[in-house]
Amino acid sequence: MGIKLVRFQQGDSIQWGVLDDALYLVNGFYLTLRDILTSGMEAIANAKQTGHIIDQATISILSPVTNDANIYCQGTNYSAHRVEAGFSKQKPPYNLLFTKASSTLTSATADIVCPAHVRLLDYEIELGIIMKQDVTEASEVTNGNLKDYIAGLVITNDISARDVQIVEQQWFKGKSYRGFCPTGPYIYLLEEGEIEYLEKLELRLSVNGETRQHVQTNQLLFKPTETLTEMSSIYDLKIGDLILTGTPAGVSLRLNAQILGIIYNNSIPYEEKVEAFYNSQKDNGYLQPGDVMRLEIKSEDGVIDLGVQENKIVQAVSVK
Repeated sequence: MGIKLVRFQQGDSIQWGVLDDALYLVNGFYLTLRDILTSGMEAIANAKQTGHIIDQATISILSPVTNDANIYCQGTNYSAHRVEAGFSKQKPPYNLLFTKASSTLTSATADIVCPAHVRLLDYEIELGIIMKQDVTEASEVTNGNLKDYIAGLVITNDISARDVQIVEQQWFKGKSYRGFCPTGPYIYLLEEGEIEYLEKLELRLSVNGETRQHVQTNQLLFKPTETLTEMSSIYDLKIGDLILTGTPAGVSLRLNAQILGIIYNNSIPYEEKVEAFYNSQKDNGYLQPGDVMRLEIKSEDGVIDLGVQENKIVQAVSVK
């Protein structure tokens, strides 16, 4: 089975560990995920033999993806989610790609702060993949060489302020408030032969114990091979970068032709669009202060288990 790579804080020190029957310290100093994936793989492999055991009661788990990484995202990459977002269920002719700010990264247990002006806060469980190598030219990524590009897997939550994303038509802004990408609790570093599990994973998200999203990754429309091939033809990718592969159906967002007609009508004042959109969405189960999201990703046979992510929503205090 693969290695569970943990990033944690103990006192004033930020360190890396390997989680198994206990948490074992990875010897050496590695500032970023890129650093440890580049020069610390031997130390990771030997952690159970050479690293001392960390008392988990004395640490705080951090995002295992560090903020030097780029966060690349795929949108509407499951058929049922396409329908609830106002699209046809068929695979589209193009891959919808966008980014999130790296300052969205936070831990698997951190409180998520809802900005004071946001009324429609939504969740999106997504399988995250971690880049294993730098890619600086167009490359053909296939099932045969995919293992050379993906170092590991991680749970991510693409939290979204829908009243910003949709009404203002700004995906980056609506998804890039600080803390809007809880990640972890650890990165599962894939062992030889485990790359095939990319299409055998089960995603589940619940809010206050109610299952909202549940899907298997074999339903992804644009597979990682297609996505990495296309990305490599456009821009550079680097070791430690995070790619979010898309969210399944079950989010609070519900779009249709009527509300989209209002959003895209330039003759309608912005304030009217805001209220019309809010009124069309307010009863759809958006996140509220006090709500707790629980996310899990694992394979049916239990070989791969990415752990549990649990975050509570808190309301930001309005600054006057």
